[in-house]
Amino acid sequence: MGLFKRASEIVESQVNKLLDKLEDPNATLDLSYEKMVSGLQQVKRHLADVVTEQKALENQIRSTEKEIADREEEARAALKVGREDLAKKALELKQSAMAKLATLQDSLTKIETQVNRLKEAEQKFQERISNFKTEKEVTKATYTAAQAEVRMGESLSGISKELGNVGDTLRRANDKTERMVARAEAMQSLADEGILDDPLDNRDAVQKELDKIRKDASVSDELERLKAEMAEKKS
Repeated sequence: MGLFKRASEIVESQVNKLLDKLEDPNATLDLSYEKMVSGLQQVKRHLADVVTEQKALENQIRSTEKEIADREEEARAALKVGREDLAKKALELKQSAMAKLATLQDSLTKIETQVNRLKEAEQKFQERISNFKTEKEVTKATYTAAQAEVRMGESLSGISKELGNVGDTLRRANDKTERMVARAEAMQSLADEGILDDPLDNRDAVQKELDKIRKDASVSDELERLKAEMAEKKS
């Protein structure tokens, strides 16, 4: 399993756990993004460590190649002065250096392969984070808009309920007012007919009766006057 795949699975696992625990999707997405960025930084640090090892191996290879060349020259110089024993010793050291070089080159080949894999993983991880960031912002904007719409709906629902209560109160007030007006009219009618006593009227029963007779007579006189006027107009 490659490093990129392992890192991706770890991040996905962390994201799933966070989604289960956190209630706010915006906070969850932001935290998930931070985790992914942190994972990318780990990949970068590991890549830097491996590249450092690669450079160290390259330096050792150059040093060993120089040593091989130097041992070759030492062997030649020893033979020129008739020191075959020294030439043989120099060649033995050259063989050891060549074996060391083979090991170093093999290690370098493996590290170069690892570096290439890490660079590819870093690039893919970076692309994934970039895509996630875009999706995150879109999702956050959508959630925020939906949340605002829900809150507005809840507010309107509360206002509608309050308006409904106000309407009920107004209807009850109108009904009560109508009943009160009807009662007042009834009381006035009873008072006019003398059925109810007016507490502000200081007249006794005799005076009230006489006043009523005079009122009725006045009405009768007015009625006769109107009849006479109408009769004159016809004639």
